[in-house]
Amino acid sequence: QVQLVEFGGGLVQPGDSLRLSCTASGRTFSTYGVGWFRQVPGKGREFVAAIGWTGRSTYYADSVKGRFTISKDNAKNTVFLQMNTLKPEDTAVYYCAADPYGLGQTSEGPYRHWGQGTQVTVSS
Repeated sequence: QVQLVEFGGGLVQPGDSLRLSCTASGRTFSTYGVGWFRQVPGKGREFVAAIGWTGRSTYYADSVKGRFTISKDNAKNTVFLQMNTLKPEDTAVYYCAADPYGLGQTSEGPYRHWGQGTQVTVSS
Protein backbone atom coordinates (compact mmCIF):
# COMPACT_ATOMS: atom_id res chain seq x y z
CA GLN A 1 0.00 0.00 0.00
CA VAL A 2 1.22 3.48 -0.88
CA GLN A 3 0.47 6.48 1.32
CA LEU A 4 0.85 9.90 -0.28
CA VAL A 5 1.28 13.25 1.44
CA GLU A 6 1.32 16.60 -0.33
CA PHE A 7 3.25 19.64 0.89
CA GLY A 8 3.79 23.16 -0.31
CA GLY A 9 0.39 24.75 -0.74
CA GLY A 10 -0.33 28.26 0.43
CA LEU A 11 -1.55 31.75 -0.37
CA VAL A 12 0.32 33.62 -3.09
CA GLN A 13 -0.23 36.59 -5.37
CA PRO A 14 -0.82 36.38 -9.11
CA GLY A 15 2.47 35.90 -10.92
CA ASP A 16 4.14 34.17 -7.99
CA SER A 17 5.50 30.63 -7.89
CA LEU A 18 4.94 27.64 -5.65
CA ARG A 19 6.44 24.16 -5.57
CA LEU A 20 4.25 21.32 -4.42
CA SER A 21 5.75 18.03 -3.35
CA CYS A 22 4.19 14.62 -3.01
CA THR A 23 6.03 12.11 -0.87
CA ALA A 24 5.22 8.42 -0.78
CA SER A 25 5.61 6.01 2.08
CA GLY A 26 4.76 2.37 2.47
CA ARG A 27 6.53 1.19 -0.63
CA THR A 28 8.80 2.54 -3.30
CA PHE A 29 7.46 5.13 -5.66
CA SER A 30 9.89 4.22 -8.39
CA THR A 31 7.60 2.01 -10.48
CA TYR A 32 4.54 4.25 -10.23
CA GLY A 33 3.33 6.93 -12.54
CA VAL A 34 2.16 10.01 -10.64
CA GLY A 35 -0.43 12.59 -11.45
CA TRP A 36 -1.52 15.91 -10.05
CA PHE A 37 -5.18 16.86 -10.08
CA ARG A 38 -7.00 19.84 -8.66
CA GLN A 39 -10.50 20.55 -7.49
CA VAL A 40 -12.54 23.62 -6.67
CA PRO A 41 -15.75 23.52 -4.63
CA GLY A 42 -18.71 22.29 -6.61
CA LYS A 43 -16.66 20.82 -9.45
CA GLY A 44 -15.02 17.51 -10.19
CA ARG A 45 -11.30 16.91 -10.08
CA GLU A 46 -9.36 18.29 -13.03
CA PHE A 47 -6.20 16.80 -14.47
CA VAL A 48 -3.15 19.07 -14.11
CA ALA A 49 0.01 17.08 -14.89
CA ALA A 50 1.37 13.55 -14.89
CA ILE A 51 4.69 11.77 -15.13
CA GLY A 52 5.59 8.22 -16.06
CA TRP A 53 7.55 5.92 -13.79
CA THR A 54 10.90 6.65 -15.41
CA GLY A 55 10.36 10.39 -15.25
CA ARG A 56 10.96 10.76 -18.97
CA SER A 57 7.30 11.07 -20.05
CA THR A 58 5.31 14.06 -18.88
CA TYR A 59 1.82 15.31 -19.67
CA TYR A 60 0.14 18.63 -18.95
CA ALA A 61 -3.30 20.16 -19.15
CA ASP A 62 -3.44 22.93 -21.74
CA SER A 63 -4.28 25.42 -19.00
CA VAL A 64 -0.93 24.90 -17.25
CA LYS A 65 1.37 24.01 -20.13
CA GLY A 66 4.43 26.26 -20.15
CA ARG A 67 3.85 27.37 -16.55
CA PHE A 68 3.91 24.13 -14.54
CA THR A 69 6.62 21.47 -14.50
CA ILE A 70 6.31 18.00 -13.01
CA SER A 71 9.38 16.05 -11.98
CA LYS A 72 10.16 12.86 -10.10
CA ASP A 73 12.96 11.99 -7.72
CA ASN A 74 12.79 8.24 -7.21
CA ALA A 75 15.65 8.27 -4.72
CA LYS A 76 13.61 10.56 -2.47
CA ASN A 77 10.29 8.90 -3.24
CA THR A 78 8.96 12.34 -4.15
CA VAL A 79 7.25 14.03 -7.07
CA PHE A 80 7.33 17.79 -7.48
CA LEU A 81 5.01 20.22 -9.23
CA GLN A 82 6.72 23.53 -9.90
CA MET A 83 4.04 26.14 -10.55
CA ASN A 84 5.13 29.45 -12.05
CA THR A 85 3.21 32.54 -13.14
CA LEU A 86 0.27 31.52 -11.02
CA LYS A 87 -3.17 32.88 -11.85
CA PRO A 88 -6.30 33.25 -9.71
CA GLU A 89 -7.90 30.44 -11.72
CA ASP A 90 -5.20 28.09 -10.42
CA THR A 91 -6.81 28.33 -6.99
CA ALA A 92 -7.87 24.85 -5.92
CA VAL A 93 -7.07 21.91 -3.70
CA TYR A 94 -4.26 19.99 -5.37
CA TYR A 95 -4.06 16.23 -5.06
CA CYS A 96 -1.33 13.84 -6.08
CA ALA A 97 -2.13 10.29 -7.08
CA ALA A 98 -0.15 7.14 -7.85
CA ASP A 99 -0.74 4.99 -10.92
CA PRO A 100 0.47 1.41 -10.37
CA TYR A 101 0.61 0.84 -14.12
CA GLY A 102 3.48 3.30 -14.21
CA LEU A 103 2.22 5.37 -17.13
CA GLY A 104 1.16 8.59 -15.45
CA GLN A 105 -2.19 9.09 -17.14
CA THR A 106 -4.48 12.05 -17.69
CA SER A 107 -7.70 10.52 -16.36
CA GLU A 108 -8.49 9.57 -12.77
CA GLY A 109 -9.41 5.96 -13.41
CA PRO A 110 -5.99 4.28 -13.34
CA TYR A 111 -4.91 5.98 -10.12
CA ARG A 112 -5.23 3.79 -7.04
CA HIS A 113 -3.70 5.89 -4.29
CA TRP A 114 -4.48 9.51 -3.46
CA GLY A 115 -3.10 12.09 -1.08
CA GLN A 116 -5.23 14.25 1.19
CA GLY A 117 -4.74 17.39 -0.86
CA THR A 118 -3.11 20.77 -0.29
CA GLN A 119 -4.79 24.14 -0.78
CA VAL A 120 -3.35 26.61 -3.26
CA THR A 121 -4.87 30.08 -3.26
CA VAL A 122 -3.82 32.73 -5.76
CA SER A 123 -5.19 36.13 -4.84
CA SER A 124 -4.13 39.74 -4.68
